[in-house]
Order: sequence, then C-alpha cells, then structure tokens
Amino acid sequence: MLSILIPANNEAAHIGPCLKAVLASGGLEVAQIVVAANGCEDDTVQIAEGFRTQVEDKGWTLTVLDLPALGKMGALNAAEDAANFGTRAYLDADVLVDPELMGQIAKVLNTDAPRYASGKLRLSRAKTWATRAYARTYSKVPFITHGVPGAGLFAVNAAGRARWQEFPGIISDDTFVRLNFTPEERIGTEAGYDWPLVEGFAALVKVRRRQNAGVAEIKARFPELLKNDDKFTLSLGEKLGMMLRDPLGFAIYAAVSIVVKLSPQKSNAWERGR
Repeated sequence: MLSILIPANNEAAHIGPCLKAVLASGGLEVAQIVVAANGCEDDTVQIAEGFRTQVEDKGWTLTVLDLPALGKMGALNAAEDAANFGTRAYLDADVLVDPELMGQIAKVLNTDAPRYASGKLRLSRAKTWATRAYARTYSKVPFITHGVPGAGLFAVNAAGRARWQEFPGIISDDTFVRLNFTPEERIGTEAGYDWPLVEGFAALVKVRRRQNAGVAEIKARFPELLKNDDKFTLSLGEKLGMMLRDPLGFAIYAAVSIVVKLSPQKSNAWERGR
C-alpha cells in the first residue's frame, strides 16, 4: 500500500505523462494518488481529474486537491493530510517513473525499520545545447553517481515519516528528508526515473542558485541533520579528467557555478526554473 503525493503548480504540460507513467506501475495492488494542485492557473486540475476512471479501473484511488497558492511545502502538507497510507512517495509532476519503480519502492519500504528509498536518477534528454552540455558533466558528479539522491522522487515508510512533523517552510524538501536518514537507511532500487533539468543557461543559474540556498538553509536551520550527509567530492585529477574528456560540458557546468557564487540568492523564496 502506497500513497503517491504529487505537488503541482501549473503543470498542465507534465501532469498527464507523469500520471500515465505512474499508472503503468506494476507490483502495486493497492495505491493512492494525491495530486496537490497548488495555485494552478492552467488545466492541471482538469487533466488530473481526467485520469479518475483509469485509476479506479486499476483498483487504486485518486484524490485531486484544488488548492490556493500555498507554495510547494504547503501543497505537500495538504497532500499528506489526504494520504491514506503511512508509506508515501513524493513525486514531482515533471518526473517519469519506470513501470517497475513504485513496486520496488513499496517492497523495500515494507519493514518496521525507518527507511528512505528512491530509484536510479536519469537526466532527461535536454532540448537546448547549454543544458545538454551542462548535463553531460552534471551526470558525472558525486551527487548523481553516489548514494540515493532522491531529486524529483523520494519515498519513506511510516516509521521513516515519523522522523519529522509537517514539512517546514524551506526551499529544499528533498535535501531535508534525505538528511533525516543515515546513508545506511537510504535504499536505492534497480528501476529508475527520468528527471528533467531546466532549459537554458539563465534557467540553470536560477535553479542552481536556489539549490545552493536550499542546502545553506538546511545547514542553518537544521544543523543536526548534517551528520547524515554522505557528501563526496571530486579530486583535482578527476576534475581535470572531466575537463579533458568534455571541455564544453565542463565549461558550461563551471560557468554556472561561478555565476551562482558571484550572485547568490538573496531570499529564500521558491523560484521556478522553467
């Protein structure tokens, strides 16, 4: 039994493919999908409601919340209030999951011990040259290649969910939840999912700036969680190797990092990258 919680803000272009992929999931006899439409001004709610028959034919249940603009954390908290099951997956509306993934997640979380799970993260094929170049290097950094990053999709069982109360008003929900678990408590599955990067250099800077601010906020507000950080770093030799193998990709990745460092985010407001 699994509640799949999907916060969505103006996701008319993505919520349909996201739900179609979820509904292709095998290995789940009982599941609930909660779409928390957060201040949507497009057809996100109507598109999500259009999947009701397909969900019910599968023996699952669908809850669509048409919420005012609460922000992502507010949408997550509202979705949790509507969740029927203690085991929960938190899924971004622009993510596409493999058919085997949700079943594998439910299986590894079927324990009384606190557990966190996610699938193998794959970067979606980008449309713009800058994002394609950036992705070639980003896909090789330790955040992607080591551990269980959970960007765009993470899940916890009931014992794991007891680690915190409501989602706090912060930028980075995935970092916050991941660091509530030790590396040994985080389980990666064989199946994976496609996670898109934003398109274009300016959008990459905007999102990277927000990501850095989110991590800094966790360090400032929840320093006790840092003991669970399994951060890996690249050696100078590894960086040189990446640069030599893909000079353009490395240059774009480095340029984004430099611009963000020179112009950090001034507020903790959530910013949309696309």
